[in-house]
Order: sequence, then structure tokens, then C-alpha cells
Amino acid sequence: MTNPIRTAMEAASAWVGDHPDEARYTDSLATARVVEGLRIRVEGPNGEALETDMPAGVGGSGVHPSPGWFMRAAVASCVASLATMRAAQLGWTGFSVEVDVDSESDDRGILGLDASVPAGPLSMRIGLRLAADGIGLDGLEELAVWAVDHCPVSDAVKRGVPVHVEVSGR
Repeated sequence: MTNPIRTAMEAASAWVGDHPDEARYTDSLATARVVEGLRIRVEGPNGEALETDMPAGVGGSGVHPSPGWFMRAAVASCVASLATMRAAQLGWTGFSVEVDVDSESDDRGILGLDASVPAGPLSMRIGLRLAADGIGLDGLEELAVWAVDHCPVSDAVKRGVPVHVEVSGR
């Protein structure tokens, strides 16, 4: 039986290999608007949507997850996706994955109380629980490293992507 993930990856790799000039593109836009207080709705061009909120301790209502939680969730889901894609690419059977992501932060940064403390996480931990038929711990560890290294979200966190700020009037 053909694995649809493996088939799709092979097709995508072949296409990008044949069209390297089209491999680079602008990712889809995410637009955030304040709903009320610190509750924010983020929408994408194809109907994607999510809502965030901040904890009550900083003026939010805590009704929705914070933006930081969505960042950790994005890393976790991206690493799980890449691990699954790699396992399919390698032809592994019986593959399963769970990914935990947490981080350490210091609120002095987000509150602007100490200029030497970053506003974002000071560190991040990505924990993977993996299993596959006939694959030992060395193979699982190799796949885990590959998944983290090839996940665009964890790469952006590790690499520190340049950010350009543009401001315009409404």
C-alpha cells in the first residue's frame, strides 16, 4: 500500500527540484484585530481564524489561550508533522509521535521593567515521545533531530528571524 504522505513528499520534492526559482514565496498573511480588551481575533486569507487573550494578571480575561501558548502549540504541531512526514519518507510503519513544548519566561521583560530581560521566552524545551515498528532509540533520536531541524516554526525560534516593522495610518 502506498503511503499518501510519502507520495506527496516525493512529488513536492521533485517539483521543487525542477523549479528551484519557485521554491521561495511570501507566506500567507495573518491579520490581528482587537475584539475587546486584550482579546484578539486573528484571521487569514482563506477563512483561518483564532482568538487569543492575555491572563487576568496583565488585564486580559484569560478566556482564550495567550499568543505565547499558540507559539508553543505551533512548534509542537509543526515538529509532530515533520516527524510524521520523515517517518513516512523513510517507510516506517507503526509510527506514533507526541510532542510537548514548554518554555521559561521572565515577566519583567514583557512588562518593560528591566531592559536587560527579553520579552520573549528565555529558553524552550521540545520533548518527543516516538515509536515505530522495529526502530531503536538511536533511529528515533535521529528522526527527532531531523524533525526539529526542518520544522519552519522551531527554526524561526532558534534562528532569530529578522523582523521588519512597518507603520502606517488608518
